[in-house]
Amino acid sequence: MKIDSSVPRLSGGPSPGAYQDLFELLDEPIALCDPALRLQVANPSFMRFCLSQGVTPEAMVAGVAESLAQLRRRVPEDGDSSSVEVMLPGQTSVALTLARRGATLMVRGRQGPSLMVAERALLEQARTEGVLLDLSRSVAEATGEEELVAAVAQGVKELFPSRSFCIRIVDARTGGLTSLYAEGRFKEGAHEPLVLKQSAVTKTHLDVSGLPPDRVVVSREVPLLFHGSVHGVSCPLVASGQLFGAINMEYPEGIEADVPHDERVLLQLANQVSVAVRNAKLIDELTFVRKYLEDLLEKANALILVANRDKKIVVFNQALTALTGYTKEEVLGKDLLSFIPESEHLRVGSIIAAAMQGESANTFETRLRSRKDEVRVAFATSTVLTPQGEVEGVIAIGKDITVLKELERRIVHAEKLASIGQLAASVVHEINNPMTAVAAYSESLLMNARMRPDTHPSDLEKLRKIQESSQRILRFTRDLVSYARPAKDKPEKVHLSAVMDQAVGYCEHVVTHAKVSVRREYGELPPISAVRANLAQVFVNLVTNACHAMSPGGEVTLATWREGHEAVAEVRDTGMGIDPKNLSRVFDPFFTTKEEGKGTGLGLSIVQSIVESHGGRITVDSTPGRGTTFTLRLPLAAP
Repeated sequence: MKIDSSVPRLSGGPSPGAYQDLFELLDEPIALCDPALRLQVANPSFMRFCLSQGVTPEAMVAGVAESLAQLRRRVPEDGDSSSVEVMLPGQTSVALTLARRGATLMVRGRQGPSLMVAERALLEQARTEGVLLDLSRSVAEATGEEELVAAVAQGVKELFPSRSFCIRIVDARTGGLTSLYAEGRFKEGAHEPLVLKQSAVTKTHLDVSGLPPDRVVVSREVPLLFHGSVHGVSCPLVASGQLFGAINMEYPEGIEADVPHDERVLLQLANQVSVAVRNAKLIDELTFVRKYLEDLLEKANALILVANRDKKIVVFNQALTALTGYTKEEVLGKDLLSFIPESEHLRVGSIIAAAMQGESANTFETRLRSRKDEVRVAFATSTVLTPQGEVEGVIAIGKDITVLKELERRIVHAEKLASIGQLAASVVHEINNPMTAVAAYSESLLMNARMRPDTHPSDLEKLRKIQESSQRILRFTRDLVSYARPAKDKPEKVHLSAVMDQAVGYCEHVVTHAKVSVRREYGELPPISAVRANLAQVFVNLVTNACHAMSPGGEVTLATWREGHEAVAEVRDTGMGIDPKNLSRVFDPFFTTKEEGKGTGLGLSIVQSIVESHGGRITVDSTPGRGTTFTLRLPLAAP
């Protein structure tokens, strides 16, 4: 409704706002005036009615007053009505009806049939364009296929009220259904396959050659999908020659069907929706691919690092986080070289600079800072290019070689020890020969001295010490060679306490140097089945570790007893103990708390391996400041 603000409102008359809803609902041209025929309110139909006659509403009302004056007729009294014919420019006339209620005079125009049809068509066109415009905004704001379908469904309901409809979205490559929305009661199995009307396919320029025949069918007529429908229209959703779905709209019984008009409107709607669906699917695919690639980089087992042209880190995956202990928040945006030791800056900086120039590096080794210590890594670099072919950054893919480098160092150290062992074996052999002569001659001298009555007792004591010392050296060299000789794989029956005593003999120099004592608490045990040399190596390692862990005056206790079908051996010390955080790692290869050069971290790992190969198990218990206890449980030999 439009109010002419230039026309004064009749004092005491009704408020034009009271007629707002009425004027909006009526298609009939109506204007309200006061008894003096001054225009106060005119509805949109009256405006269009006047414009179709080439006059303004004010001119139309003035014509009414002029006609009444010419006919010498008065404005109708309260409750009465009358008709008047108004002459318009161009020698045309229109018939108007006047009706009065109180101080309000209603002027009502009479439309011809063609004018009313045209007016309705214009109104319908305006409504359709408004709905399509709102729909265009809604689909543009949709963030996914589900929101898009909901927006389209709302538009269909506004354009075709009281109709049943169905929106189906399919995959353009496979024809598989990805979204379905329906208003109405579906017939069983009616929504598949997707049936397209031949004429609609032609209008939308759809390429049907690539459509899967089991999912999409082209037919002259489209079957009705809903119960109670009597007519229907449909339109495929086509963009860039690809099928993205279809919209079906059907008329229930009792609904007037204007099929040609609705087909045109549905085609307009489908043109908008198909482009929006295509864009939404492209966005979904791009989002999926991007997410997939991000997850691939993030969760890869390899170390992956990406830096931009300013050498700022933009990708730092989980493997690097686990290796260095730094989180993404601490790393992203920081300079790459800040995580590399200063001594490596020049070399790594030149490699990164070369990569920025397009020169990839196959493999280079460097060190990275971590929260605890530096780690050794090996990286291969490659240039990251923009779509225009310009260098955007560099990607480095690598692996952790810290353990490998440590293993290499251990192997070199082991080779040195092996060389020293071979040298020691030669030295032992050279010592053994003269010491055998010393032992033999000392024994002969001792025998002769005992037979001579004039021999002084102090001389006999000296000869006994020479013989005991030489025998001790010979026994030690013999045991050392036996220990160093490769062990036989075949087990034999051995007494556990004897093996432990033999191990203590091997460690006598370690015990003496550490200034500690050894106490034995052996119980009665039957023999066990074991490889003697291997089992001796177990106790050599345990006794040596105990001596290293104690201050002078400490004590190593060796104990054995029987529990059921197992022989139990225990090695206790009164040392400093093991930190609880390291207790679970003492059997890990290369783990050691000793100073550099004083331990390889392999001793306890080898001990555990030997014990388990004998069918036994080893455990450790420790209290910081009070000592450590290693307990071995080995199966007894079968009788």
